[in-house]
Amino acid sequence: MPLRVVIAEDSLLVREGVTAVLRQPGDIEVVAGCGSLPELLAAVDEHGPDVVVTDVRMPPTSTDEGIRAATELRRTHPGTGVVVLSQYAETGYATALLAGGSASRAYLLKERVSNPGQLVAAVREVAHGGSVIDPAVVEVLVSANGRARVSPLAELTSRERDVLAEIAQGKSNSGVAAALYLSERAVEKHINALFAKLGLASEPDTNRRVKAVLMHLADGVDPA
Repeated sequence: MPLRVVIAEDSLLVREGVTAVLRQPGDIEVVAGCGSLPELLAAVDEHGPDVVVTDVRMPPTSTDEGIRAATELRRTHPGTGVVVLSQYAETGYATALLAGGSASRAYLLKERVSNPGQLVAAVREVAHGGSVIDPAVVEVLVSANGRARVSPLAELTSRERDVLAEIAQGKSNSGVAAALYLSERAVEKHINALFAKLGLASEPDTNRRVKAVLMHLADGVDPA
């Protein structure tokens, strides 16, 4: 069965371009195209797609509709993956997108549309529960933490890496504990330790988890 995709983009030209890119491989079916947040939510209700590909900004306010859609769909259609396309590498949008967990979420720059393989790969990845963060966003985040040339995870122990990998799947502390056969108290200690090693000790807890996940996704990616 082909992957069923809804595209949300207020520019008709861009929407048609994304549609053409996704149809090219033959295993993706674009079931609807729309140009605003209300139209997107209605299309998802009607078609029940596997993945939504959405611009980060579109009517009615042209601010953060793509992020708001991803948040709403996590609640109403948890099985639907979301690929957010943005013109700029803004870590604030990526952080908001992953606030509820990184599973089935991707954040890419619009320039990736010119590389069909990257966009198609992201759609397939989120359809199967994975995550994709644009390397340009990763570079901005890593640079902001003063670790542009060194993996920010280098100082973590193997157990701390295991805990972080589970967090990256959107699991709560209790979910991490169950997956790794640890007590919740032990998980909390590992999380606090990895936050400190990643330089995130003074930030709000939600932001720390999201930024740690972004660093996890960046591990092994050469931002240059």
